[in-house]
Amino acid sequence: MGRRILVLPGDYIGPEIMAEAVRVLETVNERFTLGLSLEHGLLGGAAIDEHGVPLPDATLQAARDADAILLGAVGGPKWDNVERHLRPERGLLGLRSQLELFGNLRPAILYPQLADASSLKPEVVAGLDILIVRELTGGIYFGEPRGIRTLENGERQGFNTYVYSESEIRRIGHLAFGLARQRDRRVCSVDKSNVLEVTVLWREVMEEVARDYPDVALSHMYVDNAAMQLVRAPKQFDVMVTGNMFGDILSDAAAMLTGSIGMLPSASLDKNGRGMYEPCHGSAPDIAGQGKANPLATILSVAMMLRYTLDEADAAAAIEQAVSDVLDQGLRTPDIAAAGQRAVSTRDMGAAVVAALRG
Repeated sequence: MGRRILVLPGDYIGPEIMAEAVRVLETVNERFTLGLSLEHGLLGGAAIDEHGVPLPDATLQAARDADAILLGAVGGPKWDNVERHLRPERGLLGLRSQLELFGNLRPAILYPQLADASSLKPEVVAGLDILIVRELTGGIYFGEPRGIRTLENGERQGFNTYVYSESEIRRIGHLAFGLARQRDRRVCSVDKSNVLEVTVLWREVMEEVARDYPDVALSHMYVDNAAMQLVRAPKQFDVMVTGNMFGDILSDAAAMLTGSIGMLPSASLDKNGRGMYEPCHGSAPDIAGQGKANPLATILSVAMMLRYTLDEADAAAAIEQAVSDVLDQGLRTPDIAAAGQRAVSTRDMGAAVVAALRG
């Protein structure tokens, strides 16, 4: 029986970039005889428009039945005024939570062809290859109690709870250390243990996990210093592991070191390696429908899916090489085009990757 991939295009530029990623996936499916079958579903704003909720039961069931999920991007101003529990992003958070996708992998890799596209000097970012491992189903984004209340004096007060259990920290720690063994064997754990008790525990558990990996070096860094170091000397990092909120912020900062967030894929994995794959960027409503969106992050998310969940390393490497070949040809979408350089459309970039794969 073939393996099932659930495709969730999402909102605004989501369907545009997904169309190109699906073309690439269909190409490698044929070339490498992968036996994949694709099923399409709705998530986020598109699901609200069709079903009134951001995560329909049918989508959740299809996600549970799938071997892997490929997601475009969700959300946007069209749904800014819906009730909070019905916001498009709640569908994404719900899917991560229901499927227990606890480990988010965000690589920040600078393609040498794009060294001049980074906002930092080429010598600072040349050769950049960082993997940020973010805990995805705990922390302040999910902690209870949370809400907005009115105090006795009539003033409103917003509150959230930042909480992590020992088992949650240990689980993400093992994932990070295991991945570091496949790289340069260095893990930097990012916390704020000088202020937050929850990250005092985080640091203690990371130290305990490190004893199981004597071949991997562990260091610690406060999150504010880590943010500074990412733009000062980013190549000092190999694997960074941190909680949900810190990882959300740091991974977006790291993304811009590579020239464009439109180049960066991500993976969200459960304990068995099943996962959801998506670009790091959002739905970009300002450029939706204009053919300006960069599909490469979504295409590279397909490569991550093939490597981490489907165990098809050769097919993954073929996609990554095709992306590199296209960049060698000088093709650029507007987000990575240098001044005076002609930019190609979303569809043209996807077609070029498909051609490189077939060539």
